[in-house]
Amino acid sequence: MADILALVFRHNNAQPRDLKNLSFASGPDRNTLPCMIVGERCGIKTSLLFLTAVTAAAELGVRVLFLTPSPIQSLSGPLKDSLANLDPDGLKKIKFMYPRSQEELLQDVASLHECVRGPAGPPSLLIVDGLEHYLGAGGRGPTAARGEDQSAAAHVAALLADTAAFLTQKLEERGEACAPCRVIVSFDVEWQGHTPPGDPSAQDPLLSVLDRYFSVRCTLDRDRNPAAPAPAAAGEPGDVWQIYFSGVGIADGHTSAQEDGSVLGQQWRLAIRPNGAMEFSPVSAESLASM
Repeated sequence: MADILALVFRHNNAQPRDLKNLSFASGPDRNTLPCMIVGERCGIKTSLLFLTAVTAAAELGVRVLFLTPSPIQSLSGPLKDSLANLDPDGLKKIKFMYPRSQEELLQDVASLHECVRGPAGPPSLLIVDGLEHYLGAGGRGPTAARGEDQSAAAHVAALLADTAAFLTQKLEERGEACAPCRVIVSFDVEWQGHTPPGDPSAQDPLLSVLDRYFSVRCTLDRDRNPAAPAPAAAGEPGDVWQIYFSGVGIADGHTSAQEDGSVLGQQWRLAIRPNGAMEFSPVSAESLASM
């Protein structure tokens, strides 16, 4: 799934590129393992997931299933501007579902075994926004994660992985070019108004369980540069985030793309421009060395 995120970053890169032939390609960027986006509680992860869904559908022709606890009532400024140049017909390839509980999420994911019989075919991308909502994690401290919560996390993650494997088999049987089926989820690491210091997985038992199933992690770390004026809120113009990948098949996060040829081993910078656009730019090796 990290390969789709890499395409999104390139598609919205601050540096102009020839994207007429945007497609999945073999090589260092083709990491199709399940991916989890983690970061503090705010709407930027939802915006990134929605942008990923629309880019995959509009630019790659991928059928997407987007699972989220509640409907997206309106598009934020960053999304409106970033989506302006995408084919609006791509939205027709995205199916939204709104499971309100863990039980409903499990039922919706399990029902995907039936969708292979339809003429449209199965989705090639499964997105779950706000996975913590379905695991009872919201509003509790990390020490509150009990054994049954960890078992539930393993159950949900395993079902997503098994369903993706099943859909991959069906996509390959149909000769679909967009196989395998990819999975990406988001998970809040903020607890009761503050983010635990250090590695969140060291303090969050649920995140440690999920890491076993989501082999790639995409971390969003808000840039709190004291020298720069702070935006009114996360996702507002002037907001800046650092993005980096870690996990299986990912190069060292401090390796530049020029050195290993892979944008997945590259640290990225996400800036919300004055017009509200989400703009991604790779962080140079020189900048990393000075950090």
